[in-house]
Order: sequence, then structure tokens, then C-alpha cells
Amino acid sequence: MSINRRSGAHRRDQVPLRIVALRFDLETSPQKIEQQLIAFLRELRWKARGFDPADLEAAREADRWSEELLACCPSQHDGERIHRRAKALADRRIRASGLGHLDKDAREKLRGLSDGVRVVQLPSAHRADEIAATLHEEMPWMAQATTLAWHAMRESVRNGAPALHLPPMLLDGPPGVGKSYWARRLAELIGTPSELIDAANEPAGFAVAGSQRGWATAQPGRLVELILRDHVGNPVMVIDEIDKVGNVCSNKGMSFALSNALLPLLEPLSAQAWSCPYFRVTFDMRWISWILTSNNRRNVPAPLLSRCRVVDVPPLSGAYLAHFARREGAARGLSADAIATLAAMLEGSSHRLDLRAVIKLIDSLCGHENSPITH
Repeated sequence: MSINRRSGAHRRDQVPLRIVALRFDLETSPQKIEQQLIAFLRELRWKARGFDPADLEAAREADRWSEELLACCPSQHDGERIHRRAKALADRRIRASGLGHLDKDAREKLRGLSDGVRVVQLPSAHRADEIAATLHEEMPWMAQATTLAWHAMRESVRNGAPALHLPPMLLDGPPGVGKSYWARRLAELIGTPSELIDAANEPAGFAVAGSQRGWATAQPGRLVELILRDHVGNPVMVIDEIDKVGNVCSNKGMSFALSNALLPLLEPLSAQAWSCPYFRVTFDMRWISWILTSNNRRNVPAPLLSRCRVVDVPPLSGAYLAHFARREGAARGLSADAIATLAAMLEGSSHRLDLRAVIKLIDSLCGHENSPITH
């Protein structure tokens, strides 16, 4: 769909939020620590001889290795002690950093989180009103979902939360009514990234949580990849067709169902200290907004259903289809006569259509109007 292109203007970027308890400011290279210790010992002995510390660097840069300067250099015995001390310090710092179990490549991937991540909060309740009004004007049949998001946005602003967060919700309704599009459009208006995972095509929890290192296909989950890519701590995650997810098991009987991977991320307390299987690092994921969609809530696993606010999305009436056709047709440059004819047809149709069918009709009309005139 290509409805209205207005994005999340007027957002308010907050102070960077730390979502991993890692230390990136510690020097962990034994060689560099050894050089620092040697320099410190040299300066200490230089000062002990009554010289100005500022003169030490000048003497070294001028390459004036006087007797006094040579006397300040560590001996072989000093070098051996410094070497042992540097190695011990490096080991201690690696443990304190929380990165000791990771290889160089994994540490570099996480280094982007060293200064925290950006989080988005709305500047005022008025902005929440604007977003809700835009969503309702574009998709009035999603009124119940829009109202739920509207109240949550206003409450977030009123409470002064560090980041905008929506409660987990399940949009349940027939296919082709724009459930996942509504979720992505909401994220766009807020000004935060979004990611869609199709549960029917990616039924395993690896898509959300990732897989443990050591597997041939090991990689982080889509959620962590999104945060590492965009450096935003409160994106909107959309899980499409959650009612299609099944139980994915290994040949040893272990369950890897997507629903199991989602459960700890939907609970605020467990999400605050969520352990990533790939990096084996704890992330604060409590600010993620989760929007699930289904065609039949009876097929949604009960533990997921109990953690979501369920929103019923009705089938589209002819009036709603005509509303969509007028907006989409105008955005695509369709002539006023063609739009009026299509809208009248949809309003009077006895057949149940969806947005995908209307888009195909608009595509056909646009192709007809733009085709060259033959003589």
C-alpha cells in the first residue's frame, strides 16, 4: 500500500539509553597495558629524581637519552614483572567488561552500543492526538486499535517515561484488511523503526531470539539485528499471522517454537533482563512495542493470547473500501471520474473484497489510463 507519506515529524529524541551492561571503556590489550605501565614507571622514577614531568616527554621526543633518562627506564627484572602484571590486569578487565566470552568480531558488533541507543518519546500529548487522527483518517476501520495506541501514547507522555512503549496487542481479523500495514504505519508516524516477521514462513524462535553460537547457521535474532543497525532501543516489532505458527522441534525433541521465544519478551520484568542466545549478553528489551496479527485468535497459543490486548478488526464494508479507493486512487494519480466510478462500485458491491483486491483494481485502472492511445 502507498497511503499518505507523512512520517513521524516532531518526535523527541531522548538521552541515550544503555540497554547492555557491558564495559567498552576498559583497555584489555596486554601489550597496550604493558606500555602504559612502563610509561608510568619511567615517569615515576623521573619525578623521584627531582625532574619536572613535563621535561620527560620533551627529552624523549628530542632523542636525548641522557644518563638520567636511561636510569629511569625499566630493567629486565622490571620488564618481567610488568609483563606479568599487564597480563593479569588484562584478564581482570576482560572479565569486568562482560565481553570476555566473545571473539573480536562479536565485540565489534556490540561496540556500537557503547554509548547507549536512541529512544523515541513523543514531545506532547498533542502529538499523540495528531498521530491517532492521521491513522483514523487513513484507516477508520482500525478505530479500536488506533484508540488503544492513542491512549497508550498519551499515558507514556503523561508519565514521563524515558521511551515510548505500547502494550503488546493482537490484531485479529480477516486477511487483507491492513493489520500489519497499520502497525508499520504507526511506527512510521511515531518515528521509530519497525520490523516484520512472518510467523507462517519463519515459525522457529530463531527469527526473534537468534540461535546459539557454534551452530553453522548461528546468527542474532531480527530484533537484536534491528537494534544494532539502527541504534534505537524502542522499535515496533510486528509478528504477522501468529495463528499460523506451529511447534518446531529438533530431532531430539527440543522445542524451538516462535511463541516460546516471544513469551519472555512480552513480559516487562523478563524483557528487562533478556538473555541473547547468540551473544550470551543480557539486553534491556522492555521498551520494545510488540504488535501481533492473526486471522483466527482461537489458533493463537494461549500463553501469547493472555499477554496481549486483543483487538477485533471487522471485515471491510463497502463504505470502507470506497474510502480506501478514493485515497489510494488520488495518491496514484487516478482520474476523478475513475475514482468516483470505482468508489460507487465498491459501495454497492455484494461481494466481500479486501484491500489487496482494491489495489489490483486501481492498478488495472491506472494501467488503462496510462496506456498509449492506438489509432
